[in-house]
Amino acid sequence: MSTESTESTDQSTHRTSTGSADAEAVRDLASRGDSRSQRPTNSEFREFISSGWDETVPDAERREAADFTPARRDALVRRLPASRLVLPAGVLKVRSNDTDYPFRPDTAFAYYAGLGTDEEPDSVLVVEPSAEDPDRAEATYFFRPRAGFDTSEFYADARYGEMWVGRRPTVVEASQRLGIEVRHIDELRDHLAKDVGAQLSLSILPGVDATVESMVQEIRAQNSLPGGDEADAEFAQLREVASEQRLVKDEYEIRQMREAVAATIRGFEDVIARLPEAVGHSRGERVIEGVFAAAARLDGNGVGYDTIAAAGDHACTLHWTRNDGAVSADELVLIDAGVEIDSLYTADVTRTLPVSGTFSPVQRRVYEAVLEAADAAFAVARPGLLFRDLHTAAMEVLAARLEEWGLLPGTAAQSLSPEGQWHRRWMPHGTSHHLGMDVHDCAQARREMYLDAQLEPGMVFTIEPGLYFKENDLLVPEELRGIGVRIEDDVLVTADGVENLSAAAPRTVQDVEHWISGLRR
Repeated sequence: MSTESTESTDQSTHRTSTGSADAEAVRDLASRGDSRSQRPTNSEFREFISSGWDETVPDAERREAADFTPARRDALVRRLPASRLVLPAGVLKVRSNDTDYPFRPDTAFAYYAGLGTDEEPDSVLVVEPSAEDPDRAEATYFFRPRAGFDTSEFYADARYGEMWVGRRPTVVEASQRLGIEVRHIDELRDHLAKDVGAQLSLSILPGVDATVESMVQEIRAQNSLPGGDEADAEFAQLREVASEQRLVKDEYEIRQMREAVAATIRGFEDVIARLPEAVGHSRGERVIEGVFAAAARLDGNGVGYDTIAAAGDHACTLHWTRNDGAVSADELVLIDAGVEIDSLYTADVTRTLPVSGTFSPVQRRVYEAVLEAADAAFAVARPGLLFRDLHTAAMEVLAARLEEWGLLPGTAAQSLSPEGQWHRRWMPHGTSHHLGMDVHDCAQARREMYLDAQLEPGMVFTIEPGLYFKENDLLVPEELRGIGVRIEDDVLVTADGVENLSAAAPRTVQDVEHWISGLRR
């Protein structure tokens, strides 16, 4: 990174009220980055750097998602009538001093706008009922368009400038891509305030952009709309509705999920090919993590969540993402990973692999118990089944196997009762969660729309039972200690059953061993 990356400070990150002592202090502190600048400031330089650029703006290609977002927005205004709905993309977040984390827009914003990757921090989508038909939505997108070559932002702004971070689209380009009206972000306040109170309520997706949220609260107060708990409840309802609407995927989303799963399986194959390298490294788990991350960046936007690369006993830590351990040839390695493609849809696949290429007898016994539990959930999955019954089917198998192995203090039936649940010591997580633009998608949905809901065609979720015997667990035989197994697949509900989207990643003992032997270099 250039040593001059801090020479310019983005004013939008300093939003303290002007005129206050605090604001002056902020500006003074922010300006200290200029002491490192080696950029010329004379007028001749400014004129020269602003001249001689090709001003041609090519036509922008309409996004495929733009054919599906109108129906999504129509459904949103029908659920939340007579309200102007504000969906911010989110803001850049500082990682360290003057460097930001990679930007990833808020999921609800991306779902209704049709944007992906790292597109357009600080932008806002506004959705409201049409004046002609309240069941149809009108959408307006507000963002910070490309700055001209004659602006200092072009060459001097390290956070937004085209020379520093690349070219932003123009207003016309953004409209062509999204198929909706697009305006400059400076027009947002006036648009939000129009007809509020008399004709429309005003609601915002909370917790995404504090500045825009404060603007909405001010406009509500100015127009005598409720504040406090009533406003918070209205905002929370928008988050809930946006979450529930994604429970059933449309045709475009299902295609995106297939692409994400396919990319993820390619990443697993890259990992398997380089397992010997992981064995030879003191941080072999990091080798696995790094190989998958490279595949995710080549095929998509990146990883959909922090990769779990857990060898040996680390596999018994459910969200082991430190990935700093060694990988031994006689161990199992549990890899839970997903590629997020450019549209922001992510897969979520887990395979537990014998590092040597062959399961030992005890490893095989645990693995096949988990596979049997997963298959039991697959066997019952179909439209009309309650979502929570997937978990029940898997738990019945695991409780029975744990009883056979003499690990339960009673029978499997007793363990499955609400008063028992002993088997959950070794399987503490749920068997399924919805999947989509978030790895744990639709998480703000109400219980009756999620756990207690019937499966419908178009739903996408995981099936992922596991067994985890920690190395310090004195209630299990020594031969089981340090073995953790999870098998996770991504599942699409169809008209008459389910489809395993990740079936191309082998699951049975024999197929996994053959998979490894065929990919080893």
